Amino acid sequence: MKNKKKRVLIVGAGVAGEMVVAEVLNHPEIEQEIVGLVDDDPGKLGKSVYGKIVLGSSDDIYKICQESKIEEILIAIPSANGKVVRSIIEKCKMTKANFKIVPGIYKIITGDVHINQIREVLPEDLLGREMVRTNFEEIGSFLKNKRVLITGGGGSIGSELGKQLAKFKLEKLIILDHNENNIYFTEIELLKNNPNLSLEAIIADIKDYQRIEQVFQDYIPNIIFHAAAHKHVPLMERYPEEAVKNNIFGTKNLMEISHKYKVEKFILISTDKAVNPTSVMGATKRVAELLKQLYEGGSTKFISVRFGNVLGSNGSVVPLFKKQIQKGGPITITHPEVERYFMTIQEAVSLIIQASAIGKGEEVFVLDMGQQIKIVNLAKVLITLSGMIPEEDIEIKFVGLRPGEKISEELLTQKESLSSTKYEKIFVACPDNISKEKIKESIINLEKLSKKEDIVKILKDILINYKPSLFK
Repeated sequence: MKNKKKRVLIVGAGVAGEMVVAEVLNHPEIEQEIVGLVDDDPGKLGKSVYGKIVLGSSDDIYKICQESKIEEILIAIPSANGKVVRSIIEKCKMTKANFKIVPGIYKIITGDVHINQIREVLPEDLLGREMVRTNFEEIGSFLKNKRVLITGGGGSIGSELGKQLAKFKLEKLIILDHNENNIYFTEIELLKNNPNLSLEAIIADIKDYQRIEQVFQDYIPNIIFHAAAHKHVPLMERYPEEAVKNNIFGTKNLMEISHKYKVEKFILISTDKAVNPTSVMGATKRVAELLKQLYEGGSTKFISVRFGNVLGSNGSVVPLFKKQIQKGGPITITHPEVERYFMTIQEAVSLIIQASAIGKGEEVFVLDMGQQIKIVNLAKVLITLSGMIPEEDIEIKFVGLRPGEKISEELLTQKESLSSTKYEKIFVACPDNISKEKIKESIINLEKLSKKEDIVKILKDILINYKPSLFK
């Protein structure tokens, strides 16, 4: 007996929507029947796309799904921004239909949409932003025949850096991490996908000056991507001495040795939490940004790159929420109004690599990350994508802001301003620096301290914009 065709509604009657209709019609074996389309362009209402009629706007999705017994919605608006995508998904969630999405426009701009590319909606689709377009010719020329060292090479950012850098004609790629498991599996994956890559995997701790100097003597790196850091905000509030040792003194070790061995470029991976920090983690990363002033005038060019939250990275909310959903809830969120900037890990790393090529030294690069996304909305979407109903099947529980956390993040300090680069989504922050003498004095004082209250006092003295939370 022939299977009944699944009744489908397509959102978007533009080029991507037309491609989807054509693909479905050309593949009867997939057992789908297109009932019609919706589009928010009034001029398309009633028009035919390969014989399928535009039935209304996105506001009509619920009504059409009810009346026409729609079983699946295909979202074909790859050029839409995040706000529009989130609005469409909210309307789809009101129906009983499953919904899927076509690839982003950057994936289909040179080719057709194929049925096997239509997939489940992912959290990154909510960003609704095209990837930062990197100039591969410029990057390739800069990296050709270079020896590149990645610290934190087994972490989320570090391992993705390795994946992307392996595509260029490096003399050698060196990945360094103190976590043996992370570096082991990263090494296996890199060599599997790049069998001709000259790769060295090193176990070392950036806090160990002599060990790191030995690595520089052995491999003489030209470019440093410094991704190693303690990043967990609440934990670093409890153990500020560890944040200082790793994020400040570990970074100082690397910068000092890079300066000594005349490394060409040093790229520090920073964070939006370094801006007007309320956490020890953010404060130590801001001090790390300032450390480069101590080595001005040498041959090494020091560059910082600030990011928002990376979707799916170790310690981020998406993996945590998924685990909580799998266990039946509840999803725990600190505050109903908390919001964050997000980007994909591929996007973040593209910016790092592009910055390494265009940076002239002393810059703080900032990515245009669009609008901040409310964490509660992200949680609701993840619950819905898991086939459940927020608050009915999975409870959302607000547990209060943790020490060091903000409601919203910021991209610039009060005294900083942005200037554009030749890349549309990449900006440079005009540095809000302090004197070298004050940095040196504060570093000497930090080396003597062990009590967390004293550490916070010194950090506050360095950073007038640092507003520490109270320890609990």
